Amino acid sequence: MADAHVPKAESPVAREKLEAQIKSADMTEDMQQESIEVAQEAMAKFTIEKDIAQHIKRTFDERKGPTWHCIVGRNFGSFVTHGSSNPTRRFPTP
Repeated sequence: MADAHVPKAESPVAREKLEAQIKSADMTEDMQQESIEVAQEAMAKFTIEKDIAQHIKRTFDERKGPTWHCIVGRNFGSFVTHGSSNPTRRFPTP
C-alpha cells in the first residue's frame, strides 16, 4: 500500500523509495518521523542534491522556525555547531 502523504515522482520513471535509518537524533519521535517524510517527499520531487537539501531546509524553516541546516549527498564537507536540541543524522539505506 502506497503512502498517501508522499507524492509520486513527476518523472516518467518512478524513483525507488529509500528507507531512512536514523543513527542519532535529539528530536521527538514525531519530529523524526516528520523529517523522514519531508526527506522522502524531497527525493520524490527532485533529482539534484542541492534541490533536495533546499526543499528539506525550507520546509523545516517554515514549519519549525529558523535556522535548520541540511546536507544531502555522499561527498561533502561541513562545519556546523548547534547550541540546543534537534540535531539528527539520517542515512538512507539501499
